[in-house]
Amino acid sequence: MDVSNLLSAEWWIVTFGLIGILAIIFAETGLLIGFFLPGDSLLVVAGMGASAQVASAVGLDTPFPLGVLLVGAPVCAIAGAQLGHYIGAKAGPRLFARPESRLFKQEYVEKAQHYFEKFGPEKAVVLARFIPIVRTFLNPVAGMLGMDRKRFLVWNIIGGVLWTDGLLLFGYFIGSRIPNVDRYILPGAAVIILLSVIPIIREIMKNRKATRPAPPVPDPKGKHHREAAGG
Repeated sequence: MDVSNLLSAEWWIVTFGLIGILAIIFAETGLLIGFFLPGDSLLVVAGMGASAQVASAVGLDTPFPLGVLLVGAPVCAIAGAQLGHYIGAKAGPRLFARPESRLFKQEYVEKAQHYFEKFGPEKAVVLARFIPIVRTFLNPVAGMLGMDRKRFLVWNIIGGVLWTDGLLLFGYFIGSRIPNVDRYILPGAAVIILLSVIPIIREIMKNRKATRPAPPVPDPKGKHHREAAGG
């Protein structure tokens, strides 16, 4: 298997089908190992796959049932995030004390915790849905930091529905209305991925500026003091 396929939403859809899409949405939001999965572009292309012209273009026998997607995707996203919260609440700091590896980085956890503290628990749970990697790690971080399970569930439902159904309907709309849109699936998926990581890039740049040591401030009296000391 070509490793580049892992970032291709079209490949995931053709290879795994409807059940695979729902399983991927669950894994990306509920399992720490699922952070690399292409959730945003997957949802958009899945919505496009519900239109007849795109379904035939990418090799699907029949279009995806839009109703099943609009119900199944948020259910899987909500269930996955709730599982992540449960894991974080039960495992606590031990979960994130593991050593660095090629897949697990402490910076992922720190970024999720940053959003949790910056926006507050409720807003962070919703906003994290639209930010790759953060949407995977924020759920267990919320559990680890003691966010109430029922309160988390309420905002989890809001964020899960907005994220999944919003992107699915967007994909279905452009798949049904734009002629020959199948030609732009891969470039479009790349643009979606790029747009979704812009917030992370901005935060990294801000953090680098914040941690950069300030230049020394010249002491206007220093020269006078040196001259006085030298007599």
